[in-house]
Amino acid sequence: MSGRGGQRAGPAFTVSCPPGDNLMLHAAVHRAAPGSVIVVESGDLRYALAGGNVFAVAQRHGIAGFVADGVIRDLAEVRDLGLPFFARGIVPIPGVKEVATPFGLPVRCGDVRIEAGDVVVADAEGVVAAPATRAPAVLTAARAEPAEEAAETLDDWERAHRTRIEEILKARGFEG
Repeated sequence: MSGRGGQRAGPAFTVSCPPGDNLMLHAAVHRAAPGSVIVVESGDLRYALAGGNVFAVAQRHGIAGFVADGVIRDLAEVRDLGLPFFARGIVPIPGVKEVATPFGLPVRCGDVRIEAGDVVVADAEGVVAAPATRAPAVLTAARAEPAEEAAETLDDWERAHRTRIEEILKARGFEG
């Protein structure tokens, strides 16, 4: 699921929360640098990691978005903020705040290993992460693609698409 808002990209600020506990996500909101994407490993589908107020404070602090391998709450409030987020679902029950774990360790989110500082690019269609060593190239491509798509008319796209499809059909011996 995702909130509204355009494409966002930034370095991953990694957080690990044990099942049922959300202390470190709440702490991350106050510690992550502006422009960061908070990436949380939890895997718990019973207790929410965060809700409307946490997302509002994160937005106030310049957080670029959230990717959570867990669930959130206050969906309407969070969507109204326009801060991009990705989560496994929603549940109204908040987690507890008890277990302190270190920030910056590698996490698994959606079966993908993400390390602190990796580049996370997210939009309404999904999330991509790339190693920090590829940051300049990934960020340049991520910023260029929406501009290129916006500059292309539907007529231009249709012509290019038809040509490509016809070439594929011809290469496969299709006639008709």
